[in-house]
Amino acid sequence: MEEKMDNLIQSASQGKGMAICDSFHGTIEFIGKRWMGIIIYHLLKGPMRYHELLANIHGISDRLLTERLREMEQQGLVVKKTSLSSPRKVEYELTPKGKELEEVIEAIIKWVKVNGCHHQQLENK
Repeated sequence: MEEKMDNLIQSASQGKGMAICDSFHGTIEFIGKRWMGIIIYHLLKGPMRYHELLANIHGISDRLLTERLREMEQQGLVVKKTSLSSPRKVEYELTPKGKELEEVIEAIIKWVKVNGCHHQQLENK
């Protein structure tokens, strides 16, 4: 039982045919990539167009937003929907798998409100 839990936490075969998110460690590393959490946060509000994400996420580069959205698509967290209308409309939306991250994002926000770095700085004064 403990070995199964160890494999869930940090797979010994990470990188040997295992998906990125098949262990706790791999998942934390993936979701913790720069800008990933904030992209998920915004997409939890509903489908968004690329330029809306770019406008709402201050400081992210065009290249990095594209890269992160592609990674999220590859992991099955996001779907890219393109309309056939003119002008063409492209939206990004969380899949049901991606929407399951809402509890995680909310838990992190709750933790930051209570324990964020700003509280420690105030206490040290």
